[in-house]
Amino acid sequence: MAAGTLYTYPENWRAFKAQIAAQYSGAALKVASSAPAFTFGQTNRTPAFLNNFPQGKVPAYQGDDGFCLFESNAIAHYLGNDVLRGATPQASAQVLQWVSFADSEIVPPASTWVFPTLGIMQFNKQATEQAKEDVKKVLGVLNQHLNTRTFLVGERVSLADITVACSMLWLYKQVLEPSFRQPYPNVTRWFVTCVNQPQFKTVLGEVKLCEKMAQFDAKKFAEMQPKKDAPPKKEKVPKEAAKPQEKKEKKKEEKKPEPEEMDDCDAALAAEPKTKDPFAELPKSTFIMDDFKRKYSNEDTLTVAVPHFWENFDPEGYSIWYAEYKYPQELTEVFKSCNLISGMFQRLDKLRKNAFASVLLFGTSNNSCISGIWIFRGQNLAFTLCPDWQIDYESYDWRKLDANSEECKTMVKEYFSWEGEFKHVGKAVNQGKIFK
Repeated sequence: MAAGTLYTYPENWRAFKAQIAAQYSGAALKVASSAPAFTFGQTNRTPAFLNNFPQGKVPAYQGDDGFCLFESNAIAHYLGNDVLRGATPQASAQVLQWVSFADSEIVPPASTWVFPTLGIMQFNKQATEQAKEDVKKVLGVLNQHLNTRTFLVGERVSLADITVACSMLWLYKQVLEPSFRQPYPNVTRWFVTCVNQPQFKTVLGEVKLCEKMAQFDAKKFAEMQPKKDAPPKKEKVPKEAAKPQEKKEKKKEEKKPEPEEMDDCDAALAAEPKTKDPFAELPKSTFIMDDFKRKYSNEDTLTVAVPHFWENFDPEGYSIWYAEYKYPQELTEVFKSCNLISGMFQRLDKLRKNAFASVLLFGTSNNSCISGIWIFRGQNLAFTLCPDWQIDYESYDWRKLDANSEECKTMVKEYFSWEGEFKHVGKAVNQGKIFK
């Protein structure tokens, strides 16, 4: 029987999967989620932790025998038993099917919709509306499957139920109000059945379903952001008093105690290299990217965001580029192509303060193409400024646009609003649906 420690932070739904699996299998699992055993952001940066878990991510599992695992699904699988994993090859494959379904179809839209309501992420109106539609599709699939079933696989709880239920936990707690979930009674019946199992309740406690859909709270989001300490104000000192003051300060400094020796955690933090801002050498611009993004995220695109963009755009400080994916013949399933786009955006997260992009997928499965409009600080492609940004961009053809041209104004309008003629896109592909 497995025995070990699960490192995580409090209320981590990914860790819940492993904890519930351990409840069913009887695995001896200790949870380290608070000081002194574990402090997220500190302990997981120490050399000792990184030696076992190179990415420093949690949940992370270390067995009493030294066996280490990262990735929540793998940990839950290891801590479970044969009943949870699927007693037959067919059942095992079905469990894996639903585990993958949760990661690819539930988690992305759930995060996009729920995180802003928790103050974790900035609100984006268009992304949230799309996420709601994606959640409806997920609920429809589950509702149909559960029409004649109590659980997702077989007649007993499996890792499929544990994984999918945990992935939907914050949806049910934050945004799936009664009117929204009303068309999907089978899903709600299944979810309530799961979270009321003793093994679930031991980990999750009492789960209360949402009564009113939570909304984005700008004040809460601002409070959640890390605050920078304001520099102390310098007071003017009279000339005749300056010299004695200097002596006093010097004397005070001499009495300072020797700094304490750093522990492993502090040493690891101090050793982290300080990265230089790749845009530090560029002159300041009058165009404030964050102002535009707020307009684009929260207000109407065509009547507010696009006019704001052109009224404030600084062609000296920023440039506009058209990008087209080089290998459309390799694009197969629509969801894989969408993942290609979202994966690039995730890898470019640190570029978001100095760039904006609207990238669309046109067509249908096995007959599609990807193209988009990108706005960068400066007059050159930003990808070359940092090695971490160079993973995807060479797969695209890039063309700098003249901000004063009608072609540029039309493309900005169409790509920003996700609608238009898109005359530059191949005719056959353009007749298909715009997916992103």
